[in-house]
Amino acid sequence: MKKFLFLFVIAFSLFSACTSEENTTYYLIRHAEKERTDDTNRNPNLNEKGLKRAENWAKHFKKIDLDAVYSTEYNRTQQTAKPTAESKNLEIISYNPRNMYDSIFKVDTKGKTILVVGHSNTTPTFVNKILGEKKYEDMNDNDNASLFIVTVSNDKKTSKVEKIEL
Repeated sequence: MKKFLFLFVIAFSLFSACTSEENTTYYLIRHAEKERTDDTNRNPNLNEKGLKRAENWAKHFKKIDLDAVYSTEYNRTQQTAKPTAESKNLEIISYNPRNMYDSIFKVDTKGKTILVVGHSNTTPTFVNKILGEKKYEDMNDNDNASLFIVTVSNDKKTSKVEKIEL
């Protein structure tokens, strides 16, 4: 009887482990408004409105338990991510937009809640890679308010876009 009970407990534990849902949530945003006074500057900083928006993103994410904050290495994305990362006592993890949602990123973020800061072309592309389909087009160059939310639960993937104005 003890052997049967032991086998039952082991089988039930394995079954539970296989069927348990592990949600991963990705919040993806484009950097805030950048300085546009020098067309030759490929790495501008945020302008005043952008700095204010970056602070507002931190307020927006205040009640969301983030496990990590990712950003490209550009000034504008790092400056957008900084207030949120600091408010959560997290380091900003730099990522290469040419290698988005690779196998390492998938493993590192599985079951976590993640903020990713990118650009008008990389943010929707990143969302599409997570979803495994081309659902979203590049963002309008004046769109700094879109928040993409992608949830991965086992093999089910959902997404939505919200506008978060200043």
